[in-house]
Amino acid sequence: MTPLQRTDKLCKSDQLDKVCFAMSALRLDSLEVFAAIIRCGGFRAAARERRVSSSALSQTVSALEEALGIRLLNRTTRSVATTEAGTRLLKRLGPALQDIHAALDDLDQLRETPSGLIRINAPAPAVDHVLCPLVFDFMRLYPDVKVELVSEGALVDIVQEGFDAGVRFGRQLAQDMIATALGPPLRYVIVCSPAYLETRERPCSPHDLIGHDCIGRRFPGGTIASWEFAKEGEALEIVPEARLTLGSAHQEVQAALASQGIAHVFDDYAKPHLEGGRLIELMPDWSRTLPNWYLYYPHRRHPSAAMRAFLDHVRSHA
Repeated sequence: MTPLQRTDKLCKSDQLDKVCFAMSALRLDSLEVFAAIIRCGGFRAAARERRVSSSALSQTVSALEEALGIRLLNRTTRSVATTEAGTRLLKRLGPALQDIHAALDDLDQLRETPSGLIRINAPAPAVDHVLCPLVFDFMRLYPDVKVELVSEGALVDIVQEGFDAGVRFGRQLAQDMIATALGPPLRYVIVCSPAYLETRERPCSPHDLIGHDCIGRRFPGGTIASWEFAKEGEALEIVPEARLTLGSAHQEVQAALASQGIAHVFDDYAKPHLEGGRLIELMPDWSRTLPNWYLYYPHRRHPSAAMRAFLDHVRSHA
């Protein structure tokens, strides 16, 4: 064998070793790690979610890039972003991973006892007054199931964010979701303390709120909540002039109890205080009723045994 042939053989052997290494790096968990890093917004958040070190995830992505022969992520000390190749891979990878997990979830149907984690994204009022009572009872029935409830004011993509289900009003649901009614219809109430009315004239219509100390609400996205009214077919929406602006219904109720002004909240928050005489309902004939909440989940994703058990539990309490 000539020196040239020997060199060519060594190069081919080295290339073969790289191909073998590349094929071993193309594992399902490597693709899941790549998708998780983008979904979580970085290595640290993805590492916390997967309960591994950031360096381990970095090594996994490096091996994946080596296997594919192309860079997928642009990384700095402060940020991470997909390259063009990474963006194209992620676009095709999401549905593929969902289908793979759906196939694996089919095996979970064979298990008699539901287990594992259920993650649900829902607005705070739905968590406080509907989901928590249901979940507490459900967890007593299924001790092997874990539940995570995440409250957010903004709409999120539950599939992209890794949730099994979400809760929203019916009009806010995407067309590719399956929805189940959750809880009774909702009703807004306008309330204040008896002491507040000792020095103020009682408002009888939304127009009478001018000049009153209204308690405002700012959503996480920065917008101020409007107050909606309805009476005999007439609808009215106003954004009151607020002396005090807060970030949650619990805080609004506390402010009303402290005679700081008039609050606009779901009746579930005010009901105990109305029944105890600590708050007074104003303009009940202008109170607006909303449809009930809906629990929704993707129709493409076959629910796990734990999720199916929870859906059955919800339906049994409808």
